[in-house]
Amino acid sequence: MFMAPDPGLARLRISLRAVLGIGLAVAASELAGLSLPASITGGLAALLALFTVGDPTVRGQAVTTALLPVVGFPVLALAATLHTVPTVRDAIWLVVIFCGVYARRWGPRGHALGIFAFMTFFITQFLHAVPGQLPQLYAAMALALAASSVVRFGVWCIERRTAPPITPAAPAGRGLSRPTTRQAFQATAACAFAIAAGQVLSHERWYWAVGTAWWIFVNTSSRGETLVRGFRRVVGTVTGIVAGLLIAVPLDGAPAPTAAIVAVCVWGIFYTAALSYSWMMFFVTVMAGLLYGLLGVLHPGLLGLRLAETAAGALGAALAVALILPVTTHAVTDRWVGQAVRAVHGCTAAAARRLAGDPDADPAPQAAELEALLGRVRFALAPLVHPLNPMRARKARARQVLALLDDCARETRGLAAVVADPDASYDVRLTAACGRVEAAVEVLVGAVPERAVATTAGAPGQHSAARVHHAGTEQALAHLHGLERALAALATPLRRSSAVSA
Repeated sequence: MFMAPDPGLARLRISLRAVLGIGLAVAASELAGLSLPASITGGLAALLALFTVGDPTVRGQAVTTALLPVVGFPVLALAATLHTVPTVRDAIWLVVIFCGVYARRWGPRGHALGIFAFMTFFITQFLHAVPGQLPQLYAAMALALAASSVVRFGVWCIERRTAPPITPAAPAGRGLSRPTTRQAFQATAACAFAIAAGQVLSHERWYWAVGTAWWIFVNTSSRGETLVRGFRRVVGTVTGIVAGLLIAVPLDGAPAPTAAIVAVCVWGIFYTAALSYSWMMFFVTVMAGLLYGLLGVLHPGLLGLRLAETAAGALGAALAVALILPVTTHAVTDRWVGQAVRAVHGCTAAAARRLAGDPDADPAPQAAELEALLGRVRFALAPLVHPLNPMRARKARARQVLALLDDCARETRGLAAVVADPDASYDVRLTAACGRVEAAVEVLVGAVPERAVATTAGAPGQHSAARVHHAGTEQALAHLHGLERALAALATPLRRSSAVSA
């Protein structure tokens, strides 16, 4: 929880860059003489641009950032204009929510634009913005995006010196079974419930329930994932409210200390986002309390209302995933595990080709893909290994699956490292070992379309004269045997899990 690794200090650098970019955005708004609500709008726009834009290339990130005002400005105008027409405003926001989730099918760009559109509507409700404020809000948003872009793409472009992260492709579907379509309906229903429940709790701060319901559906794909995310959001909100009572309320909007603690919160949001949703929500909640203090409306009762609205939004999300096109944790986990073991096979096949003399074969990309897929498997299995899960047998099976997949990842990393040695040579025993790994994969997920070992490693007799005893070959065999054992052991918990779900 507190000692998570940060290879290359990437999270630390991105977090510090966020503080710099958002600070510059707010400073630009203040120097331009814009109002406090406009400066807050600018700071939040910069935060969203730095947080949500995640295209694999720097050029793609720049294009997506440039497109943010294209969706943000019209939504801002609609939300401000309809502020006094609640029924129409709520209906339009539900349309924005549906389109924002549906847009995720177009990858990172659609994901970022959808979030920015939703949050622009949310920020307008947060500030109670009216049409007369639109020129200043537009100016603040434009200044903020320009300032944060100067930092991200000019002053401190971390991505130019690091390889883009591998993002596994989600299992596809058709019609209502397609994840983005299904989630669009679920999120819209959850937010409709949140609007109604939130307004029962408060006619002024109802939008917090909607924000909770929306964000719970970000990066989730199953009923269990959504429920766990809702629980973690509530936990983060509760702890953030306690901290807000100790920090934000006594400060009472004092500018200098509030700005300093907001900077710490921004750093915390970016640093913990990839590790813990609860910690991220803790910093978000503290920051929200501080912003309310700057606006002069903070009091302990408001923080209590924040918790009630969060609970209402989480309840709406829970009902939506349980009643509308539900997808079980088991179904999602099966798909990700299937992709993971196929990545094992791909790594093994590439290693066999490399050791057979193909200089273009490289198992490293498949090994890296497996690492990324394991991240998705861990996320999908989080509901089953959660401490509050009362089903001990399923929890034990899930932990066993994770442990065995970790073994597979360790062996594939070792195999990729061994075959990278230019002196590694072919050994006929590799053919048999690779064949057994392929058979183990087929037992788990069915036949792999490309029987890479048979078509690329060659027949055993073809290279028997070229057999050379080499330390790298022995190490490769050891890793292949380790993979074989892990895959064979993995069949048992997966069969039991299938039997239980059936």
